[in-house]
Amino acid sequence: MVYKASGPLVLVGAGNMGGAMLTGWLKKGVPGSQVIVVDPRPSDAMRTTIAEAGALHSESAPEGVTAGILFVAVKPQLMDSVLPALKSLVGPSTVVVSIAAGTTISTFTSYFGDVAAVRAMPNTPAMVSRGVTGAYANAAVTPALKSVVDGLLKVSGPVEWVDAESDIDAVTAVSGSGPAYVFYLVECMAEAGRKAGLPADVAMRLARETVAGAGELLHQATEEASRLRQNVTSPGGTTAAALSVLMAEDGMQPLFDKAVAAAKKRAEELAG
Repeated sequence: MVYKASGPLVLVGAGNMGGAMLTGWLKKGVPGSQVIVVDPRPSDAMRTTIAEAGALHSESAPEGVTAGILFVAVKPQLMDSVLPALKSLVGPSTVVVSIAAGTTISTFTSYFGDVAAVRAMPNTPAMVSRGVTGAYANAAVTPALKSVVDGLLKVSGPVEWVDAESDIDAVTAVSGSGPAYVFYLVECMAEAGRKAGLPADVAMRLARETVAGAGELLHQATEEASRLRQNVTSPGGTTAAALSVLMAEDGMQPLFDKAVAAAKKRAEELAG
């Protein structure tokens, strides 16, 4: 991966998500010499990663540096305390990228002025390079720089660009929060298996591996999810009996409609 920007790639926050992004960049060939990590308390493992890559670590914004890409990976509630100290890193050619939920581009322009900015929403499978990210770029981001940001985000999985910043709230509700829905599905399947007579530990292992395997099949298959469902559903069989409950008018779809709507509403509230 070739990193082409006017200045270094500055990562602010090297926690779970920021650290996963950094590891992906380095694995894809971004030279450590072009990376600066700003984090007051990185883990010992992250300190080692930074040092072995030849990247620069700083506990606060380094002096005399103008970022090409300023990648902000701190918690939303820390933004108001972190962003003022980053202003010196932002120049006319800097692109600010945020992966914080509920933090709008207007937050960054309020601190940095009319800056080129990208608001992105990855999800936690990014930590194993199997995430998906929704992203929105404001009008100040040139096609060339959007391509650079796209490459940086893709180290954790596919990227879906949306045309309106408000769409990021829906992205948050579907894929950003989505892994939790899948994990809860495993819990529900395991509990149903226990109630059907299986030992709890056996039911949990069966549920975990079934969901993980189905996800991998979906990942590798070219067919639509509906076709894969039909392929495993024999007329009059056991799967059909279960789906008659799950696909009923009061089944899974209306529950997911309500759940995603609730998550989207909360994302909108957080965004102000």
